[in-house]
Amino acid sequence: MLSIEKYQEEFITYLQAYSTVKEPVSLYEPVAYILGLGGKRLRPVLTLMSADVFNGNFKEALNAALSIEVFHNFSLVHDDIMDDAPLRRGQKTVHEKWDVNTGILSGDAMLIMAYQLFENYEANTFQALSKLFSKTALEVCEGQQYDVDFETRNNVTIPEYLKMIEYKTAVLVGAAMKMGAIVAGASVADQDSIYEFGKNLGIAFQLQDDYLDAFGDPKTFGKQVGGDIIENKKTYLYLKALEFSNETDKSQLLELFSNTNTSSNKVNLVKHIFTTSGSAEATKTAIADYTNKAFLVLESLNISDTKKMLLKNFGIGLMNRTV
Repeated sequence: MLSIEKYQEEFITYLQAYSTVKEPVSLYEPVAYILGLGGKRLRPVLTLMSADVFNGNFKEALNAALSIEVFHNFSLVHDDIMDDAPLRRGQKTVHEKWDVNTGILSGDAMLIMAYQLFENYEANTFQALSKLFSKTALEVCEGQQYDVDFETRNNVTIPEYLKMIEYKTAVLVGAAMKMGAIVAGASVADQDSIYEFGKNLGIAFQLQDDYLDAFGDPKTFGKQVGGDIIENKKTYLYLKALEFSNETDKSQLLELFSNTNTSSNKVNLVKHIFTTSGSAEATKTAIADYTNKAFLVLESLNISDTKKMLLKNFGIGLMNRTV
């Protein structure tokens, strides 16, 4: 097993060799741009780590890891267009740097490129990876649609929200880990268990992202802090604040989220309610709960205690992240 940093280095080297600009430049330059913006590389690292965990050669999982990363960035390009987001990882989003049409078409190309990478595997592995990928990609789209729908609804429930983030974010983390297991030839039971581990970790990861969107440091977070508040997104923080708040704060929160006010005053008022209502603390508790739920799944895996601890430490690191 390698360190997280070493998996990242190996993956980035492979990504850089893959991400070359070719003709037409106007199609592939934005692809290289978004893939080169950095980020945590969480999903591909998990694919490589998972292959290693099940005694495979992590280098054989590089194409699967790259597919996950290309697909993830494709979804970011299109999400940024839908959200009209100005920044991604501290830099201009693709549609801001070029234009919306370029973002749409380059994103479409990335989705196809992600599928192409499975062609590097033999038939049975190709089929298993493609089947998982298709299911996951469609779920991600469903999750994104739920997210959009929730913006205009005032009756979103906590279970509905958790289902949305499971589909939009968590299933891709689970799939990343299962792909590594598939490439390594792990048993179906272990493939399914590592998927559940990744999915629960993914829910915790998204809840942490929601928290950092409101309370993160702009210098390290890489995105516009308060973006979810400005966009009136019904996040876990918001839903818990409605649940916990007194009638005065609840009315103010509903009013703030019923308009398109983008001022910093709105963001500060909402954050104050998140804090005083206990919503912020409840969100941190939920992050810990889903992380621990992921850890429980580790007990069923047919791997060494040392490898289980490596996966657990990775989860703890995610729970305590600031970026």
